[in-house]
Order: sequence, then C-alpha cells, then structure tokens
Amino acid sequence: MGLRNLLGRSAQTKEELVSERLCAKFGELNMVSLASMPMRQRVDVCGEIRRMTVKPRAGIPAVEIEISDGTGELTIIFSGRERIPGVGHNRGLTVSGVAHMEGSRRVMLNPLYR
Repeated sequence: MGLRNLLGRSAQTKEELVSERLCAKFGELNMVSLASMPMRQRVDVCGEIRRMTVKPRAGIPAVEIEISDGTGELTIIFSGRERIPGVGHNRGLTVSGVAHMEGSRRVMLNPLYR
C-alpha cells in the first residue's frame, strides 16, 4: 500500500469504509444489490446483519433483522419468532422473498434464508 492510498483511505469516513468492504464482499456473488432491488417481485439478495431486535407486531413476537450489502439496507421481519437459529450479528445472510416499502424503509416479511 503506497502513501497515496494510505492518505486517501484516512480521508474516508467510517461509513464509506464499511460500505466499500461490504460491496467487495457481496459484489462477487452476482446477486441483485439492495439499492437496485425491485419492490413487489420475488428476489434473492444478500447482506451482512447489522442489527437484530425482537419487537412485538400486533401482539405477536417478531424478529427484525437489518442487513446491508454496502449499497443499501433491508429490514427482514420473521413473525411469530423470538430467535432465529444460526443467525447472528455481522454474519452474512441470503434471503429470498418479496420486498415492499414500509414508510421509508424496505421490508421483507418471512423470507426463505440461508
């Protein structure tokens, strides 16, 4: 790594560095990026788990997982569950389902995952 590269990287924000890392990690999988993901169509996307919470929705427990691939974010909601075996923070997750807009965020309900 040359001095020019080192100085260029130090000028980047933390978010830019994380985005660059995620784009490199998930770009080689040749899947649809979260930024260009079509709404209301079945799609396969992947990303790294950024946040996991358990929130009740209409009185039913639900696990909310936010993933990011460096280009955008997607909230995945698993209704009727309090935990998802094998799923944890900073792990990669591939999901298949239909996304929709809920306010200003992209949401996918009960998708297939691996």
